[in-house]
Amino acid sequence: MTDPGVGSDSPGPEAARPDAPGSDALGSDHGVDAPPADRTPRPIIERIGLAAVAAVLATLFGGVAAASWVGGEPFLAVMGGVGCLMTIWVGLITLVRG
Repeated sequence: MTDPGVGSDSPGPEAARPDAPGSDALGSDHGVDAPPADRTPRPIIERIGLAAVAAVLATLFGGVAAASWVGGEPFLAVMGGVGCLMTIWVGLITLVRG
């Protein structure tokens, strides 16, 4: 006799069922009948706030880039500069596109 839950007495793993809760099986309900995503633009005050947050982060990335360049770390300077430019880009897109 084996211990409970060990050996041939234990049930095997259940196959993925489309109707099981939390299932990501192919037959799940995320297909054609799903409602479309809400594409309303953000209010202008929210866009300005998000762009301000992006500006603060871009300033920090730029500071890291400048400090690391002066400190003799060119790789970190380039990475900080790229982070600064990408953050500015996202902030501008947030303002323009909403």
